[in-house]
Amino acid sequence: MQTSRGILRAPLLVLILLCAFYVILYIDRTNIAAAAPLMKADFHFNNTQMGAIFSAFAIPFAAFQLVGGFFGDRLGPRLILSVCCAVVGISTIWTGLAGGFASLAAARMLLGLGEGAANSTATRAMSIWVPRSKWGLAQGITHSCARLGNAIAPPLMVGLFAVITWRGSFVVVGTVSLAWLVIWAWYFRDDPKNHPRITARDLDALPDIASATGTKVPWLRLFGTIYPVTIVDFCYGWTIWLFLSWTPTFFLENYHLNLPSSALFTSGVLLTGMIGDTVGGLATDRILRRTGNLRRARCIVVVTGFLGAFLFMIPVVLIHNLTVAAVCLSCACFFLELIVAPIWAVPMDIAPKYAGTASGMMNFGFAMAGLLSPVSFGFLVDITGSWVVPFFGSIALLFLGAILASALRPDRAFNIAA
Repeated sequence: MQTSRGILRAPLLVLILLCAFYVILYIDRTNIAAAAPLMKADFHFNNTQMGAIFSAFAIPFAAFQLVGGFFGDRLGPRLILSVCCAVVGISTIWTGLAGGFASLAAARMLLGLGEGAANSTATRAMSIWVPRSKWGLAQGITHSCARLGNAIAPPLMVGLFAVITWRGSFVVVGTVSLAWLVIWAWYFRDDPKNHPRITARDLDALPDIASATGTKVPWLRLFGTIYPVTIVDFCYGWTIWLFLSWTPTFFLENYHLNLPSSALFTSGVLLTGMIGDTVGGLATDRILRRTGNLRRARCIVVVTGFLGAFLFMIPVVLIHNLTVAAVCLSCACFFLELIVAPIWAVPMDIAPKYAGTASGMMNFGFAMAGLLSPVSFGFLVDITGSWVVPFFGSIALLFLGAILASALRPDRAFNIAA
């Protein structure tokens, strides 16, 4: 164990690695949105078919929310995130080699399999390597990096399209994913006490819950505590999946922009989400420090996010104007992403010893939204001929989410002996 403080202490380097992971993960998740117009042209897909390919990701992604977090708790984040990243890299490369609808859908399903355990297992790593007082901030920063990945994916992919085609671009970003897992497997330890660069000062600040790795998980009782936040996460997920899947095509077809312009508008929208993630993390932790009230710290920020997104989505459906759409979608994305840090902190608050499993149970709601939202949007566009009609469902779920979020109880810790 190190006794002196280095320039970058081990917990900070672990957080930096997780931030890089989120950037890579979300580039791999949303790069298909930038390629969608080219795929539609090459394979002669309609919007319903493209939506089905988007949603294919969510089938295994949803299933592995429930078991992926469990594996992270039982086997540790070092192994599980390494496996996740390997699967993500391989499936991304496969996407570039796909020959039609079936192979594209299969590649997206494999991607969902790899990403299904990723966020919940990363949350497990954070619960071990980040002080409790900074859990909200850590979730905000890592998910801010996720939105950074979302934001840079469209221009990055469009730039690669011009050099090596859309197929080659998937091979490149998939290879980068495989490089990350080598660094992670070499540096990370499931128990901070076993890390060669850890200091006594670091250990004093960290929660002593690493020893819970491998313990039996009380599934049914834990889900009975977590399911309210699962429903809230579904309400959040419905709209963010629209942003991640359909924004480039929305600008391209509804406002007749070219592909580079639609990519830039999409990046602008998603960059505001990146800011919202960080602000939400800072806000929830600051409220907690000032009030000591865990429920207030989490619920105020989540409800504010839902209501703000609700208000800014309304002009998008009422006014057909590119500037209004870009500004309002950006503001809606900012408020929507305020939700992320506090809602991901809630499973850590409720069940820190089972943070991987609990966060996976919560994110099952997000995954189900990913299964239903993109294909529903594409289907409604095809049958109505309108790009704004499907947004009405998002507006309704945002309002419902605000109501349900006000009743969350992160202050009631899970008690296995109860």
